[in-house]
Amino acid sequence: MREIVASLLFVSVFLTATADRTQAGEKHLFILSGQSNMQGHRPDEAFTPTVEEALGAENVIVVQDAQGGQPIQRWYRKWKSPEGKAPESTGDLYDRLMSKVKPAIENEELASVTFIWMQGERDARMGWGDVYRESLLGLHQQLEEDLGRDDIHFVIGRLSDNDLDNKRAPDWTRVRDIQVAVADSDGDFAWVNTDDLNDGVNRAGKPITNDLHYSAEGYKILGKRFAEASLKLIGQ
Repeated sequence: MREIVASLLFVSVFLTATADRTQAGEKHLFILSGQSNMQGHRPDEAFTPTVEEALGAENVIVVQDAQGGQPIQRWYRKWKSPEGKAPESTGDLYDRLMSKVKPAIENEELASVTFIWMQGERDARMGWGDVYRESLLGLHQQLEEDLGRDDIHFVIGRLSDNDLDNKRAPDWTRVRDIQVAVADSDGDFAWVNTDDLNDGVNRAGKPITNDLHYSAEGYKILGKRFAEASLKLIGQ
């Protein structure tokens, strides 16, 4: 009996050690992009420390690139308007993002890739809700094709409660609903709530209430939520 237990223990230790060796050197890539509320997010405040604590700093690659006020067509190359019209140029901000991603992962083995997206305000304001779902899913597929993977996790920051009456942005609540529906459509997707992040004091020290952008503390909480959602998707 002792010999059997000892043998099983040896096998268990051997398999664990083998798994550890197999995973050695593999990195977890986190790509963050979107418009102004992603631009206002600073990964080093909360996101990066959280994923590094869980995975080890040596196992984490974080790339962020964002630009305020931009529609999803500047990331999704195949974007068309609700009328079926294609703009002269699409995907330029996606190309800029990938110009940062590709060098960061050169010669690296990736254990996982997670795409974190905080965008939609501009599309809601333009009334482009009819094509937002297709654009979100298309952007995710575009990234998988470019990186040669079919297992990229997708974390979506849902639009806040800034305009639930749709007074300034006719498709505000519609885009919110689409973001949740897309996130709930796949086990590798998730969405993050931002409704409580736009009150308080902003980075300039100005009090804000139900603002388009988030408070200084709100951005830190956003980073923490992005990190926790990402870690959950990769099984941490």
